[in-house]
Amino acid sequence: MSDAQKSKLGDIELRRIGLGTNRLTNSSQNVELVREAIASGVEMIDTAHTYTGGESETTIGEALSSASHGYVVATKGGWGEGNAQPDVLRAQIEESLRRLRVDTIDLYYLHRVDPQTPLEDSVGAIAEYQSSGKIRHIGLSEVSVEQIERGRQVVPIAAVQNRFNLAERTYDDVVDHCAGEGILFVPFFPLRAEPGARVKEIAARHEATAAQIALAWLLRRSPAMLPIPGTLSPEHLRKNVAATTIELSDEEFQALV
Repeated sequence: MSDAQKSKLGDIELRRIGLGTNRLTNSSQNVELVREAIASGVEMIDTAHTYTGGESETTIGEALSSASHGYVVATKGGWGEGNAQPDVLRAQIEESLRRLRVDTIDLYYLHRVDPQTPLEDSVGAIAEYQSSGKIRHIGLSEVSVEQIERGRQVVPIAAVQNRFNLAERTYDDVVDHCAGEGILFVPFFPLRAEPGARVKEIAARHEATAAQIALAWLLRRSPAMLPIPGTLSPEHLRKNVAATTIELSDEEFQALV
């Protein structure tokens, strides 16, 4: 696998397309989907304490409980006002550990900065679990550069997950900051943009789908980028993974900037 197809979470090299699971419910079909994702080369599975009322984490735990470990499972806690208070976060982390059937969570994000709780207090609670070996890496979600740096005053921040795609680029500065600081940038909703004429034209040139070109553009945008497109379709999963092999020319990339 070439360097262009890998990004780093701390010292862990990961293939640059993951799987988002915000719609994953606990069914035998979805258990197989998660297993197929790993078999297809996906090395990051992204979930959260709140996704599908906890079924997403439970499904991932069932799917991967007997799998050999060559992947990262990322989850999140602290969604909603008041829910990033340290005691609430501690309870959510314990529940995520049980649902995922693991002793250590590979990557744990603060899902949102809580207006009721100082960022430093929330991150400090997560850091307690890192110190005890129950969390390996810590991340932040939907944050500014200033908030990233506040978090880094408490604990090393290994990943940032913000909304970012071809049409939504509010966090351009965060993308660049993460690349410069060696922080993995994980864009959620990477395929929410409606494909325009230029995307369709480039897709036809590469005999690819518009979604694959949107992912290829993100991968070209920053070496620290690891998109997590969500899908419940094995076919879409395979196509998303295949986007790592598409190399946009300078002209094609600039046409979409």
